[in-house]
Amino acid sequence: MKIDMKQPILDKNDAIARELRERFAEHHVYVVDLLASPGSGKTSTILATIDALRDEFNIAVIEGDIASSVDAEKIKAQGIAAVQINTGGACHLESAMIKRAIDVLDLERLDLIIVENVGNLVCPTDFDLGENAKVMILSVPEGDDKPLKYPGVFQVSEAVILNKVDTMPVFNFNQEAFEESVNQLNPQAPIFPLSATTGEGLEAWTSWLAERIHKA
Repeated sequence: MKIDMKQPILDKNDAIARELRERFAEHHVYVVDLLASPGSGKTSTILATIDALRDEFNIAVIEGDIASSVDAEKIKAQGIAAVQINTGGACHLESAMIKRAIDVLDLERLDLIIVENVGNLVCPTDFDLGENAKVMILSVPEGDDKPLKYPGVFQVSEAVILNKVDTMPVFNFNQEAFEESVNQLNPQAPIFPLSATTGEGLEAWTSWLAERIHKA
């Protein structure tokens, strides 16, 4: 007899995620779940996004890490509310963790919550966090073949950020092949080439996000 242990876990997760989605909608809070590998520039992208949007929207960040609070401290240093979740070894965040995290946030005063998921291209794709959109970040140094190796994360993403485009001359990255692969997996997802450190291409991403926050 084969016992599926994964499905009951996902069913429980999805039930909590539905509660969270209703709660976010009630307060008109837009929630983005950022998925990426370690070192792709999630935190730098979050900081650049905050800098671009903070005059228009009230923002909070939920930081997911296996250990430490380094990234959350960077966010707090910018005067932005941040809640740290340490998974203690788990390779993804779950909706129950998000439910506990938002209990310390004032949803009445927020417009946007950015969730920085644990650095992983596999596990987080299966777990609904009640978010409005999952967004995938890939950095140029990781290579243009990642959509072929990890198709699931690109298929579930509402948008794809190609970060560190300023390093393109240094790496053998075929942007045309990358975009073609993404479009085959997920033709609806826009691709935003940008550099979170230089600001190149950032406006297209933040304008796309701002439009969705206004509709929340």
